[in-house]
Amino acid sequence: MAWEDRTPFDAIESQFGLSESAVIELMRSQLKRSSFNLWRKRVTGRVTKHVALRSKLVNRAHCPTQYKHK
Repeated sequence: MAWEDRTPFDAIESQFGLSESAVIELMRSQLKRSSFNLWRKRVTGRVTKHVALRSKLVNRAHCPTQYKHK
């Protein structure tokens, strides 16, 4: 969920109990340094990763096409 750009940190916290800083630490420990740096660059200040910055019209935690049922 953290890798997905549209999933806000608040959704991760409500589902798994991990704060934004805990998610960052987890990503730092699990990714290669270059991958972590790219991810941090992508999500820093990103409107979709922070509910407070999102449009009030978006009331979901993921992209509608993220979970495709077969």
